[in-house]
Amino acid sequence: MLKIYKIALGPILLVQARWLRRTALRLPEATGPRSGVEGGYDSEAAPLRILVVGDSSAAGVGVSSQAEALAQPVAKLLAMRTGRSVAWQLIAKSGVNTSEALELLTHRKLCPVDYLITALGTNDVTSQRNPTQFLRDYVLLADTLRKQTGAVGLVATGLPPLRILPAAPHPLRWYLGRCAIRLDRALRNWIERDPTARYVSLEWAAHPEDMAEDGFHPGRSQYRRWAELVTEQIHGLLEQTFVSRQSHTDAPVHT
Repeated sequence: MLKIYKIALGPILLVQARWLRRTALRLPEATGPRSGVEGGYDSEAAPLRILVVGDSSAAGVGVSSQAEALAQPVAKLLAMRTGRSVAWQLIAKSGVNTSEALELLTHRKLCPVDYLITALGTNDVTSQRNPTQFLRDYVLLADTLRKQTGAVGLVATGLPPLRILPAAPHPLRWYLGRCAIRLDRALRNWIERDPTARYVSLEWAAHPEDMAEDGFHPGRSQYRRWAELVTEQIHGLLEQTFVSRQSHTDAPVHT
């Protein structure tokens, strides 16, 4: 059905997409370090290690510094919640889709980590990749990262509600929203089949008034909420790992 709409609305969508690319306000990525250590409350415990991979939102476009974006706030919240230090690393670039993010990683040195956080998909929508292509590359990205870093858990962020995108006119806004829903559904279904992965929805972010001034990226309060939700999911994976280890430790020994 969406393909029919694309054909019927094709000329209008093309004109509007070109207009949007020409007139959109382009904000810079957040400044500041892209790796570091937060906390350090329990010096005897090994630090937790997280890696954030993504596009412009992961890079902090919409806020001024990494301290207000995603990766560093997640590390701070995790350190506060667990009492352990948290080492974090960010690899993100504006404009990349999932396939391009995988290529980006081939040129970066990846440190061992415990948990992966991904934020991709918007540029898969704008580059008109179908759910099969998108999910294939997302799975490959996750598998590659797990093998290279030894990560035991993944927290994947769903696609934003592009149907409310203030920067885009109708019907382009509607069409992008429908495409995003399709990709988001494929991502969520895959994540829910993996016991070591968690999904973070962005449906709560459907409030244009809270977005950045470009009408495209998250605003400060949305980044803060996003970091809180990601932290909750990582903490849940931590508790799951602890319970699993305890059950193995407490299992009776048969002789």
